[in-house]
Amino acid sequence: MESSADRGLVNRIGPVEVDWPRAIGYYGGLGLAVGFGMIEPPFGLFIAAVPLFKMLNRPQASRPIRLISQVIDGASQPVGGDGDHAIKLVPSENRKVTSIRAEARQLADRVTAARANGRNGRNGRRMHGASSAPSDS
Repeated sequence: MESSADRGLVNRIGPVEVDWPRAIGYYGGLGLAVGFGMIEPPFGLFIAAVPLFKMLNRPQASRPIRLISQVIDGASQPVGGDGDHAIKLVPSENRKVTSIRAEARQLADRVTAARANGRNGRNGRRMHGASSAPSDS
């Protein structure tokens, strides 16, 4: 969240929050390093893409997307990928953010319901099979 000192320097564009001084310094410094030949362009491109890949790691993303984001996050650690983000996704105020506990509860409820449905299905078949068998009377 932006502080009163950051007001006017941090903008929110939809779900993306941009810290302009950090973003300009980050990408400007990267451009200068590539321009002066201090780092090779492919390496500069990788470093520039790290914040964008980190934005893919969110709870609503699919598992493969989150995996790719986390792998690139790990690969970026040696080049300073653990610093504060100049560009990041922020949750909207009107969207409910689910806690880990709530997600675990939802998953447990689904498993319980699936097990109950499985038991009811098997019992229903057993009862149906028992009722259709001829009686000895």
